[in-house]
Amino acid sequence: MSVKIEEKFPNIFVIDGKLATVNLAPGKRVYGEKLVNVKGTEYRLWDPFRSKLAAAILKGLTEVPIEPGSIVLYLGASTGTTPSHVSDIIGSEGTVFCIEFAPRSMRDLVAVCESRENMVPILADARKPEQYAEAGNVDAIYMDVAQPDQSKIMIDNGAKFLETGGAAMIAIKSQSIDVTLPPEKVYERVISELEPHFEILQKLVLDPFDKDHMFLLLRKK
Repeated sequence: MSVKIEEKFPNIFVIDGKLATVNLAPGKRVYGEKLVNVKGTEYRLWDPFRSKLAAAILKGLTEVPIEPGSIVLYLGASTGTTPSHVSDIIGSEGTVFCIEFAPRSMRDLVAVCESRENMVPILADARKPEQYAEAGNVDAIYMDVAQPDQSKIMIDNGAKFLETGGAAMIAIKSQSIDVTLPPEKVYERVISELEPHFEILQKLVLDPFDKDHMFLLLRKK
């Protein structure tokens, strides 16, 4: 039986209708994802219910500002699910600096990084970018930090690590910012806080993959 495969973005593929990335660590799974071999190349299926970036792509993200060779700052790396797919996308010539605050998550993250030399795990607080200043200038920031001050964290990190025109992506979890307001009002507030610093290129609501989440594609002003 033939397998239909197409490249949707650089190093991001669709295999029989499902998102996938080429496995940079062949034979190894990160979160129980399915491995698929097509013509001698091993792909990892990318679960949009486990990854907000995958969800955003399926919801119509027009640009993924992460490509082979990119230097990426990932805020809120958790146990490494989405960062591992970013690792696949950027390949051996790129680097993803994985910032995580929780020691328990960091233990799992370190285990993922052991088989992926382009992933750098850093135990640090995303509110304190001076703790990981060694990242230097990056091509893109990806942020999945469920905190009330999400916008300030992105603004501070963008000021330190992005040059003008640099790309950023943020997953806004409305319930972590203000449970008393409708999600739409929370999104409006976060966007108004970001707009002086970033051009808003695209807004995507992530339902049904992630309830009460909005994904923003940004460019630093």
